[in-house]
Amino acid sequence: MYTLKTSASFDSAHFLAGYAGKCANLHGHTWKIEAEIAGDALTASGEKRGMILDFGDFKKAVRALADSFDHALIYEQASLKETTLVALREEHFRLIEVPYRPTAENFAHSFFEQLAAMGLPVSRVTVYETPENAASYEV
Repeated sequence: MYTLKTSASFDSAHFLAGYAGKCANLHGHTWKIEAEIAGDALTASGEKRGMILDFGDFKKAVRALADSFDHALIYEQASLKETTLVALREEHFRLIEVPYRPTAENFAHSFFEQLAAMGLPVSRVTVYETPENAASYEV
């Protein structure tokens, strides 16, 4: 089995609604997405001979995913009052609503699914919330 790995980072804010701890408060992270793809065989001919996938294509996909979440407030659907959302929008804050609690575990699963939907042979996605703490999702 051959494996390729690449990563990209993004900065964002989030909070954990209903959590009994300091992460219930709005705070930020420099998140790191580490994605792995795997395959049993390499491309046999053409310009991509000897590759599972061109690293450039792989890096571009992971970077685009990270960029789509960069410098935003990521919040769980129905976790903010409509008046709060209106005020944040009036201030032109970048808001990203997700249908799950914005934890490293849920990001790892969501990013895995998004990369797979792009046709990548993704085998694992690890999301670092801090340099020491990460969650992975794999098949």
